[in-house]
Amino acid sequence: MAAIDIGTNSFHLVVARPTGNNRFEILARDKEVVRLGSGSGDMKELTPDAIERGVAALGRFRRIADTFGAEVHAVATSAVREAENRDDFLEAALAKANVGVEVISGVEEARLIHLGVLQAVPVFDQQVLVVDIGGGSTEFIVGLGGDMLAARSLKVGAIRLTERFFRKEPVKRKAVDEARKFVKSYLPRVEQMVGDSGGFEVAVGSSGTILNVAEMVRARRGAEPLRQVGVRSFTADDLADVVDDLVSKPRVSDRLAVPGLDPRRADIILGGVIVLEQVFRGLGIEELVISDFALREGVLLDVVRRRQAGTLGHLRDLRYESVLHLAALAPGEQEHCVRIAALAQQLFEGTRHLSGLSEEAEEWLEASAILQNVGLVISHDRHHLHSYYVIRNSELLTGFTEHELEIIALVARYHRKSTPKARHPEYARLHEADQRVVEILSGLLRIAAGLDRTRSGAVSRLRVEGGQKGRPLRILVETTPGVDADLELYSAHNRKDLLEDALGVAVEIECVPPGLLRTAAAGAE
Repeated sequence: MAAIDIGTNSFHLVVARPTGNNRFEILARDKEVVRLGSGSGDMKELTPDAIERGVAALGRFRRIADTFGAEVHAVATSAVREAENRDDFLEAALAKANVGVEVISGVEEARLIHLGVLQAVPVFDQQVLVVDIGGGSTEFIVGLGGDMLAARSLKVGAIRLTERFFRKEPVKRKAVDEARKFVKSYLPRVEQMVGDSGGFEVAVGSSGTILNVAEMVRARRGAEPLRQVGVRSFTADDLADVVDDLVSKPRVSDRLAVPGLDPRRADIILGGVIVLEQVFRGLGIEELVISDFALREGVLLDVVRRRQAGTLGHLRDLRYESVLHLAALAPGEQEHCVRIAALAQQLFEGTRHLSGLSEEAEEWLEASAILQNVGLVISHDRHHLHSYYVIRNSELLTGFTEHELEIIALVARYHRKSTPKARHPEYARLHEADQRVVEILSGLLRIAAGLDRTRSGAVSRLRVEGGQKGRPLRILVETTPGVDADLELYSAHNRKDLLEDALGVAVEIECVPPGLLRTAAAGAE
């Protein structure tokens, strides 16, 4: 396997071989300073030059991965996440470098960083604070025993701070003071998160900025550079000395003389250490343990876990828990929506021979079904549109990529009222293959929602037959004894058009006596 971390400053590649028991052996590493987020103001747009540099780096990484026969998993963070023209980069990466890139949210980035850190630093049994300073954002995670308790992503990073405060040389003391105030203004939300989580026993830092600070500390002590960081640390006093040294050198050319400083970071290191300095002060960090594992290793471990756990089309524990957490915003809807989810998955399994959709798509359907009514937290009127907004903008959903969240949100949005239309901008932006996924999953969800129209559990199970060689697709619906399901059947019939169009087959919905499908299933066994 190969993981690529597409950061605002650098791209990182790691190639590894799974060794069992959620572990892997590193076979190769590479890094390129791409500066994807440079020269774009407040990172609202990727410049053509930056896109070209990024795609060229991905092409080289792809060739390295191919020499090992490695399956590539690439994730993009702040610079791509925030860029209005990110599709230009994503499409070029796929077309020119043959690398499909998943854009991940700040919270998902934090989760994967936490996974990676746990592989390098023995803090599993301690409540840990993880700090990762990137070029465009800084991630904060509080974890215990392998679980992420809380996370926050702030739009402060080494490149962002440099572009805002340190573009002109020589750097003035006033600019340094303004940068400190700017970072400090963001930290109360993190301080509250850490406090609400019960604080931390040990603080761990990952990222290029922090690793380079560690090297500068070692150089000041007269020690040799480390080939691999492993478990090392530096104190608040160590950091203060490094900051003072860098602040006293107002030009990039001056900073190049600082022992231990990576010359490729000379122009952005001041921004990075100002962020770290304020984090130390705001969170009361006295000592920071260093991890050379971070996001890319977390991506590898996440893939390993998914492979070893396998899937039956049901949401894995982490994702399922986060979906239920968000669904709890509309507590009166959970029982109803979980029932719909079960019916929708039975429809998915019964139509797989026609749809050809993956087991991942079944997970998206389950999530959409459970979250379809979460928009009620805003308003009953047009709540399906509100559900889209809540799903897309919540920080409660973890374990999903931006691409997955978009599909889940759209399927929830189309569970009622309008079907997908070319005039809907979110749907229109999808690639044709993803539009088909949304149409099929929405069609399944609309029928499943109709089958629990009265919220009484009138439909206990269903089975799908036919749909081949011009025959209609028959949905056999078994009802609960003593319950009238006429309204359910009527509602489902009125909602079948989207599925018929998506699958290109007529759909018939029939009621069968209670117990018939259970008996038939037992006989088949």
